[in-house]
Amino acid sequence: MKPGAVVETAANGGYHLVMNKRSIIPAEMQSIYDDWHMSPGLDCDGFVFLTGVNGVASDGTVSVHAEEQIEIAFSHAETVLAEGGMSFADVLEVTSYHVGIRQHLDSFRKVWERKVVEPYPAWTAIEVAGFASEGVVVELRIIARRKP
Repeated sequence: MKPGAVVETAANGGYHLVMNKRSIIPAEMQSIYDDWHMSPGLDCDGFVFLTGVNGVASDGTVSVHAEEQIEIAFSHAETVLAEGGMSFADVLEVTSYHVGIRQHLDSFRKVWERKVVEPYPAWTAIEVAGFASEGVVVELRIIARRKP
């Protein structure tokens, strides 16, 4: 059986393969996997699910400028996608979570327009009260599909 394979008991008492999972962990995000016990990206039979990426810089700082945070969040997503051999061309769906969405939606759209390609992914934007890291105004949840 392949590493990461998930099995379940079949009705006849045997086993059958349900799915194959593989963590996608860029070197600079290893601590997320080790400390938080979550994969920056998880490939499940070619569908890739990214852990929420936000605007916290790699050094742990948070810019007071929304557009800078948005750029950083997209950069983090690109890093995970690239580690899995993908780009924004492979993104199927994005859910963006925002604190103060009306104040920075135009900035978000500027960055979005530079990053996504046709056919454009599905996108839902949601206003939230806050995030675990103080001062963060955006987080992205992304689902992509790896080419066979």
